Amino acid sequence: MISRLLVANRGEIACRVFRTCRDLGVSTVAVYSDADAGALHVREADAAVRLPGAAPSETYLRGDLIVKAALAAGADAVHPGYGFLSENADFARTVIDAGLFWIGPPPAAIEAMASKTRAKELLGIEPLDPARVAESDLPVLVKAAAGGGGRGMRIVRELAELAGELESASAEAASAFGDGEVFVEPYVEDGRHVEVQLLCDAHGTVWALGTRDCSLQRRHQKVIEEAPAPGLPAALEASLLDTAVRAAKAVGYVGAGTVEFLVADGRAHFLEMNTRLQVEHPVTEEVYGVDLVALQLAVAEGAKLPPETPAPRGHAIEARLYAEDPARGWAPQTGALRLFDVPGGVRLDTGYASGDAIGVHYDPMIAKLTVHAPTRDGAVRKLARALERTRIHGPVTNRDLLVASLRHPEYATADRLDTGFYDRNLPALTTAPEGAEPAAVAAALAAASARRGRFGGGWRNLRSQDETRTYGGTGGDHEVRYRPTRDGGYEVTAPEGVRVVAATPDRVSLETAGVVRHFDVTAYEDGTVHVGGHRLTARPRFTDPREQTAPGSLLAPMPGTVVRVADGLAVGDAVTAGQPLLWLEAMKMEHRVAAPASGTLTALHAAPGRQVEVGALLAVVQTEERPEAQS
Repeated sequence: MISRLLVANRGEIACRVFRTCRDLGVSTVAVYSDADAGALHVREADAAVRLPGAAPSETYLRGDLIVKAALAAGADAVHPGYGFLSENADFARTVIDAGLFWIGPPPAAIEAMASKTRAKELLGIEPLDPARVAESDLPVLVKAAAGGGGRGMRIVRELAELAGELESASAEAASAFGDGEVFVEPYVEDGRHVEVQLLCDAHGTVWALGTRDCSLQRRHQKVIEEAPAPGLPAALEASLLDTAVRAAKAVGYVGAGTVEFLVADGRAHFLEMNTRLQVEHPVTEEVYGVDLVALQLAVAEGAKLPPETPAPRGHAIEARLYAEDPARGWAPQTGALRLFDVPGGVRLDTGYASGDAIGVHYDPMIAKLTVHAPTRDGAVRKLARALERTRIHGPVTNRDLLVASLRHPEYATADRLDTGFYDRNLPALTTAPEGAEPAAVAAALAAASARRGRFGGGWRNLRSQDETRTYGGTGGDHEVRYRPTRDGGYEVTAPEGVRVVAATPDRVSLETAGVVRHFDVTAYEDGTVHVGGHRLTARPRFTDPREQTAPGSLLAPMPGTVVRVADGLAVGDAVTAGQPLLWLEAMKMEHRVAAPASGTLTALHAAPGRQVEVGALLAVVQTEERPEAQS
């Protein structure tokens, strides 16, 4: 029997495993990097062991340190979570050789399936030879052989870009997984990403726990997932389940695993088998009424699964809440999470709590919100409303995008679910959410009320010029003009049609079109104002001259590390618009910084290994001057 378990991972998956352990009476051990010293998973564990350093390669990818940590803490079992070492056969063997329970499949099964290249070979699928890729093969996908989550993955549409993308993907894969092997395969445009959840015991029983649709993705990482996958023809669904079961039996699989497919034109293309728990496992748990982590532990202890797979019920949908700005190329965000409050009736899996800091070292996912309902329509409505009511004060997040995605006709009706959803719809999904303008009015009046409370002042016989305040938010800036009234209230002159019912520094009531709405307002010293579900930024009335930058300046869009500069790039070089100049790594993803226009590189302040803060000057491109037209 397992009595003390160490989770060889961090964040929400560590917290999620600990939750089941508490229910089972199993004590828990966390490991943590220096960057995670105060993290929620460390606070929730019964004991914790430090892994010196911050980079994953120094900490969470060091299997030897993790096994030493388990032995030092008196653990008798290791759960790898997902990612990092969960699909590393050598790590599994090291755990087993140390006399510990390994909560995962046998090392031989990991070796057979964890490498995507070897898995394809096992199923008779040959990847493309990078040296022989021709124009007729395009587009192709460069993909990391190990790991997942979109890291080490690149779409190549121009043959000239293949060599560079192979190098870039390999570097990213090595950093994220400790394995730089990549391969090339045909890229299927806008297919559906469908997967099958498996659970197998050591006695030959295999459960195929239905399907999941994970098609809504950005940067090849999943954003919204659901179970069961809607609208699959019965024959195709049966084929997916059968293929997944055959794959598991072929390698003597034991434990939880997932077989992934890309479905296009009525056909299923095998992608990979993930020999671990998946991030989106909660939707399967909600539909089948099971605890997959508890079952993982039971199987590791030698228990037999019941011969019959549990029956499904209803529909479940999960949304991943990321600290990122979808309108700015999904740029990850950092900073203090001042408030994080999710309404009741929602399953919350998270590695953060109010007051925690979101740093630059790891994935930007804050939490997963999951709901279950008797029907898909009910689940869509329930999750969208829950996200609207979630209070998140801190960095920019994708919350508004999630709400808009769930309510978009393509998703809400399931008429067009495929991986091209955000390519088609992102501009429309990142416009100002409904209510942004009155939220800006509420922010302005709350600020005026706070100022009046501190300094006094109010209506004058000689009418002065209107007060003006501007707030930036999703969809652009909102200007508000108002003046104090004789009765101690306020009159809004722009936007039109707004009547002020009441205004205090933390709550404002406004009437528009005969309907009164109440807005809770929280303002922070950095100019960020949260009004209900809206995140606004107070714009300064006058520009600080110190903030002006030279034309053509390339500023770091996020804090991170310069991992690569374009080969041979030097000051004085001519560059063309869109030409990649350097690459930043932030939150385990690479971000390409390109020339904004054609011109001459007049400054280059970036060098590999340099740590930069957001807004740091990386380079300057002096644009070409166009001659004036002759009259």
